[in-house]
Amino acid sequence: FKECDLIDIVEMKKRINEIRNELGLISILVNNAANDDRHKIDEVTPDYWDNRMHLNLRHYFFTSQSVYKDMKEMGNGSIINIGSYSWMLPQGGMAGYATAKSAIMGLTRTLARDLGNHNIRVNCVVPGWIITERQKKLWLNSKIEKATLEKQCIKRLLKPDDISKVVLFFASDQSSGISAQNYVVDGGIMV
Repeated sequence: FKECDLIDIVEMKKRINEIRNELGLISILVNNAANDDRHKIDEVTPDYWDNRMHLNLRHYFFTSQSVYKDMKEMGNGSIINIGSYSWMLPQGGMAGYATAKSAIMGLTRTLARDLGNHNIRVNCVVPGWIITERQKKLWLNSKIEKATLEKQCIKRLLKPDDISKVVLFFASDQSSGISAQNYVVDGGIMV
């Protein structure tokens, strides 16, 4: 594990090079970092907006740029981007987060087209509401839990493990014929 400030692209590239030097060429990349802080439209400044884009989107491109040549040299690879279903819901209250996360789906398809001829697969896992410790602490209460379960076909709250299984699938050869896809793991939300 290497700690890194993903907003600092220069530092992030240094950490990737350290990993490459320690472990060899990189064949799998999982882009998964985000901050879903709530914000009101009138509270958003240009600096805050830029921070949301940097924290939730920008590094996805630059990490991919930093590793795709390794994958090209090996003749295959897999980039898995973690998006969010939040922008597809009538939720509101986090325009910066939702905008950045919606852009990940477009980035996924663009990179899949650009890198596919090198046998590099690029897919996006699109989580619904995953109950992490942060979500429990900040947002989860009985009213929200009830409303969430009413929308989902599967009547249980989703856990990080529900996403990691799909990520492992896209990282493995089991998904060797899949690219440019946005795979939703939301418990079957029906709005």
